[in-house]
Parts: sequence; structure tokens; C-alpha cells
Amino acid sequence: MTNSKNSSNNSSKNNELYAIAETSGQQFWFEVNRYYDIDRLNAKEKDKITLEKVLLLKDKESITVGKPYVKDAKIELEVVSHKRDKKILVYKMRPKKKTRRKMGHRQELTRVMVKSISIGKDTPKSSSKKETVKKEAKPKSEKSTN
Repeated sequence: MTNSKNSSNNSSKNNELYAIAETSGQQFWFEVNRYYDIDRLNAKEKDKITLEKVLLLKDKESITVGKPYVKDAKIELEVVSHKRDKKILVYKMRPKKKTRRKMGHRQELTRVMVKSISIGKDTPKSSSKKETVKKEAKPKSEKSTN
């Protein structure tokens, strides 16, 4: 009886922080210090990748659901290796025509390790860029009126 209580407590401790994010056209449930196989990314081994399309973020106290994405949330990944998935066979046959085609396919994958899941504000950098664009746009309109 005590074993089941301990196992349920351990599982709840492991699930204190997780996020659901979108990458490679799919949605993944990311937890810290776990690795995942996603579609091939253009990155070298030990490169850091940041995912900003976070759909849901669960912290110790609260759950944040995005509309469609959680604002200022990001997941930092590290590329562990590149590999290929198991081979699948595709067999096409047209009956009564003596036409047969047998092909194989191996999906290219990237294995990534989740380093951190955070919700922080990096918007001042992006807002300063927007302000510079607005400042540049105003002098152009003044020049056109003169």
C-alpha cells in the first residue's frame, strides 16, 4: 500500500514542470532533462535551439494556456545527434496489370535534449526594433510632404 503512494508522489514530482510546444508540424510534450526525436533540423551537434511556439506551460503552481501561443515562453534544446528512423516499406500494386513497386523510406531525425523551460520577458529587444522602424517611417513621410 505504501509503495503505490510513493510511486504516485514520485510521478507528481516529475511532472511539476512541462510544456507542450509545436515543432516540425507536430506537437510534443516536453519535460526537462529528457530527449526527443524530431524531424531533421539544420543544426550541428551540441548547438542550442530555442522553441518559442509554446502552446501550454505547466509550472508548480499554475497552468498557462496560450491563445494560440504562450507569450514570452521558450524551451531551450540542445542537439544530441542526427539519426535515421526505422525503414518502412511501401508496396504498390495494380491488380491484373502486372505492375508492382516496392520502395523503402527512412525518416531523417534529430535527437534533442531539453535543457530548460522558462517563461521570461525578452520583448524589450523586439519592441526597440519596432520603435526604430517607426522612427524611420516618420521622416520618410515628412520628406514626401515637402
